[in-house]
Amino acid sequence: MVIGTPGVGKTTVSQKLATILDASYINITEIVKKENLETCIDSDRETLIVDPENVFKKIQEILDNTKGIIVIDGHFVVYVVPKNEVDLVFVLRRDPRELREVLQKRGYNDKKLWENITAEMLDVCLVDALSTYDSSKVCELDVTGKSIEFVIEEMLFLLNNRRECKHGVIDWLGKLELEGQLEEYLKKLD
Repeated sequence: MVIGTPGVGKTTVSQKLATILDASYINITEIVKKENLETCIDSDRETLIVDPENVFKKIQEILDNTKGIIVIDGHFVVYVVPKNEVDLVFVLRRDPRELREVLQKRGYNDKKLWENITAEMLDVCLVDALSTYDSSKVCELDVTGKSIEFVIEEMLFLLNNRRECKHGVIDWLGKLELEGQLEEYLKKLD
């Protein structure tokens, strides 16, 4: 699984990884849209609200009918993919300043932009992964300023057991504070 805050590069990395591994690829958001598994649209946040139980059932059905390696991506996959189906969880992380640029280019409104930056600063996806899966399966990767090829290479090293998974090594709050920018980012959250 590849998870992370919107804008960290999950889909691009997952698709490339699936190609290299000759694996099947599942994008949870695409499944939700294709199968009409949303319950409504949150217009303030410009996002779909999903029915996790129905998404879980659909993902289980897909997994039961798919052979070989599967790469799954989405920011809420920890809630809809059965624990026993997961070998490794890659949590992609991006410096909030770089993430801000990515989300602005995507046209996110201020509310949605800052909600996602806050989630990244507070390690929400990492915490979700660690609270759902055995910590030895959770690999945190900083993708800030890195090419897709470099990130894929790191993932392949981890998949081939040439390096141990690590997590809890990225501290955006500490970095922003050290660089004198934390207060600026915290003011945006009000």
